[in-house]
Amino acid sequence: MAKRKYSLRFDSVREKWILKNDMNEKIVKIFDTKEDATRAGALQKALGRQGGTVIVRKLNGVLEEERTFPGMD
Repeated sequence: MAKRKYSLRFDSVREKWILKNDMNEKIVKIFDTKEDATRAGALQKALGRQGGTVIVRKLNGVLEEERTFPGMD
């Protein structure tokens, strides 16, 4: 089974950081700050047991890093 892919990026309309599923554009979680989203365990908790890969973007949309969280079957 292919890993699920997500993106964390700044939403200028909401002025929040949005974690979205890249396949269906569904919002998984909204964070007040990037620090809230990237602190220890926050992204992994948001992804849940299925895990996945998160592409973290800078405020300007440029790729910053990629984080992969293993699924728990």
